[in-house]
Amino acid sequence: SDAAEAGAVIDYRDWQIPLGRRFRALKLWFALRCDGVEPVRTMIRDQLDWTRSIVREVEADERFEVVAPPALNLVCVALTASTTEEANSLTDALVESVNASGQAHLTRTVLDGRSALRLSIGARTTTADDVAAVWTLLSDRAHTVISTTAH
Repeated sequence: SDAAEAGAVIDYRDWQIPLGRRFRALKLWFALRCDGVEPVRTMIRDQLDWTRSIVREVEADERFEVVAPPALNLVCVALTASTTEEANSLTDALVESVNASGQAHLTRTVLDGRSALRLSIGARTTTADDVAAVWTLLSDRAHTVISTTAH
């Protein structure tokens, strides 16, 4: 911002550990050195399996659709509706509802003019139960968003 460039406010991003390539490589090196390769392999395999399970859940639920091919642990999902505008509105409301719950955090993106929620399964401490809970939350909130909008 202009205020940060002028030095009128403190820019706290300059006070943190940098997240450039070199630092990420160092974090990976420490994880491999401390834990070994096998726990990292297991974590990646589990997260890919959990991502595939979310994709199966989405594909089995007619309210949702996968709007882009899953990329590793990232799934882009949208609610379906009769028009793109309605689907965009519902999907945006779903993202806001899930984020407001404080139980999960989703990001939003636009793909070919369509709103989509981005679900990334990648935290080191994530479990299969966490992934199941996020799907339950998405499903419940989708029901609420759709029924609220329909009236």
